[in-house]
Amino acid sequence: MKHVEAAGLRLSAIGLGCWQFGSRDWGYGKGYGETTAVELVHRALDLGVNLVDTAEVYARGVSEAIVGRALEGRRDEAFVATKVLPIWPTASQVEEHGRLSALRLGVQVIDLYQVHWPNPIVPLRSTMEGMRRLRDAGIVNHVGVSNFSADRWEAAERDLGHPVVSNQVHFSLLQRKPDRANVPYAQANDRVVIAYSPLEQGVLGGRYDAHHLPPGPARRNNPLCLPANLERATPVIETLRRVANAHEATAAQVALAWLIRKPNVVAIPGASSVEQLEHNVAAADLELTDAEADELTSESDQFAPISGPATGVALLRARRSAA
Repeated sequence: MKHVEAAGLRLSAIGLGCWQFGSRDWGYGKGYGETTAVELVHRALDLGVNLVDTAEVYARGVSEAIVGRALEGRRDEAFVATKVLPIWPTASQVEEHGRLSALRLGVQVIDLYQVHWPNPIVPLRSTMEGMRRLRDAGIVNHVGVSNFSADRWEAAERDLGHPVVSNQVHFSLLQRKPDRANVPYAQANDRVVIAYSPLEQGVLGGRYDAHHLPPGPARRNNPLCLPANLERATPVIETLRRVANAHEATAAQVALAWLIRKPNVVAIPGASSVEQLEHNVAAADLELTDAEADELTSESDQFAPISGPATGVALLRARRSAA
């Protein structure tokens, strides 16, 4: 397993995202959370994956509880990351929620505690004060953020008075915004960018197109899964397939390899099965040439989803047709 070392951390380049654990939105069935999710964590650890990421908001704490159950007897093998999302993230609320997450996870210390989203109303210094209290109390080892701009990430570090070691952001071949500032900030300051939805919920694996739409409420509410956007993503997916054929790999593996070849970047794809997890992890061993990476980047640069107003109308129509 390839690892990324930064900010005193040593993280597997491919981690395990646990948004799906315990959630009905993915259509995996009740048995997924009760059996498959635990098997996924165990197999990930067997393969050298140490980054396991969850959040209190995922299935209202159920994901954290499942991760905690899966880590029984294997806690030392995992770097456990979770996220806080109180409605009003004041210092006292952040501190309380951190302690509750540790209880659900069944751990004494959370390796990485992240602010899930920036809050435009509550002062950031209050949120970071809660993080500092948790760190000083030994409940949290490292502090991170999620969905922060580079400027706000830097501000969080000032307010914490200590490194904010990571920023978890939506990052993929079809979502390149982090390349503008967050990735350069991480590389310049010995920090880590954690890429969530690196496969765009299966879209970059080539499983779906405008005539074969993805199932489940989570994907139906994703603008990228609209037929018009799937059609516009076709050139990127075709390039992925062509590069994959040259390596006897899959499109999804190439999409992950493109991401993690960037310094200071790790990816946390989810998985619906142990087999899919194993395919994701194998991407850490896939070495793309500079020419292949450049071709993918160039094709990605051409991707332009439909505009905001058109997206809203299309999503409304999709929901009505599904009702």
